[in-house]
Amino acid sequence: MGEAERGDAAPRVFVSYWCANGHQTRPSFAEEPGLAVPETWDCPRCGFPAGQDEANPPAPPKVEPYKTHLAYVKERRSDADGKAILDEALATLRERKLIQ
Repeated sequence: MGEAERGDAAPRVFVSYWCANGHQTRPSFAEEPGLAVPETWDCPRCGFPAGQDEANPPAPPKVEPYKTHLAYVKERRSDADGKAILDEALATLRERKLIQ
């Protein structure tokens, strides 16, 4: 299927983007008034964000290490808080055993 069957292609503009690893990608965009070219583009080779300034590419995203549920709890509670909650829960369980 050639251009004759599909009609004329829209005018295109090619924009260069560079990532922090130095990869260059050149996607094409329709050249129409009112359509803005994105400032950043995901690098197809490494997945890092890429920008139009080769000398100052966007920084790669900071990857947070996996945290367990206990790690999140320790961020919110001190050891003293944990001890108080544990003592309260144990007291509740002891009361239930004596009553039942």
